[in-house]
Amino acid sequence: MREGRWTRDQLKLAFHLYCQLPFGKLHSRNNEVMQLAGQIGRTPSAVAMKLVNFASLDPAITSTGRKGLDGASALDREIWADFHADWESLALECERLRKQFVADAAVDPMEEETLQGLEIPDDFTGESRRVLTEQRIKQNFFRRAVLASYRGRCCMSGVSEPRLLIASHIVPWKADKANRLNPGNGLCLSAIHDRAFDQGLISLSDDWKVLLSEKLRRSDEPFVESVFKPLEGRTIELPHRFVPEAAFLRRHRSEVFLDNRWAGFA
Repeated sequence: MREGRWTRDQLKLAFHLYCQLPFGKLHSRNNEVMQLAGQIGRTPSAVAMKLVNFASLDPAITSTGRKGLDGASALDREIWADFHADWESLALECERLRKQFVADAAVDPMEEETLQGLEIPDDFTGESRRVLTEQRIKQNFFRRAVLASYRGRCCMSGVSEPRLLIASHIVPWKADKANRLNPGNGLCLSAIHDRAFDQGLISLSDDWKVLLSEKLRRSDEPFVESVFKPLEGRTIELPHRFVPEAAFLRRHRSEVFLDNRWAGFA
């Protein structure tokens, strides 16, 4: 194991992992903590301690009375700020850094997980493969960060079956490149709630209450009556970190939500 101060690269990888683990799994017995520790030359206990140091900087955690360990360094704070300033570049950089730390790059289970489900035609060029691989890396990071923040449950329905869950963007992916990978621009939703949100049939107020469009409010379909109407005015289950940012909610209401009744909130 390497000794001495944490390097900037080690801290980037630690924060990258912090974003993707539920708060209750920031401990030395977690397999991903142990794996990262082996890759960067730190003990699992040291990595776990660093993850909890990052938690002490997270306002979504400290505002609820929970806290991490005291003693976050100035460099910890710099890494925190760097990620929040450029999520996309740092997610890709961390993937490259991780590979650099892996002693045997030919056997890399994390790469298989990252590329799982990505079909790349045999005749794709190297550049096309690179673009698709990077896209998959970014999507994987955003999904893991959002689902971990919401404890793996839809914030509206409570469903926890992973195959039904989507890391939904509040401001659409194409509309804001700078915040494509910002977990604060994400909601964990079931497929049906994600579709309704994406199509502007539902939205959220600044205090995270569900808003129904007039189209749904006037519907007498049994499915709408049982699935969507009970949600109106209810506060979503908030994540334990990366709480949805009000600026993103306002943009969703003004740019996506169908109901002009709420235009005044934009």
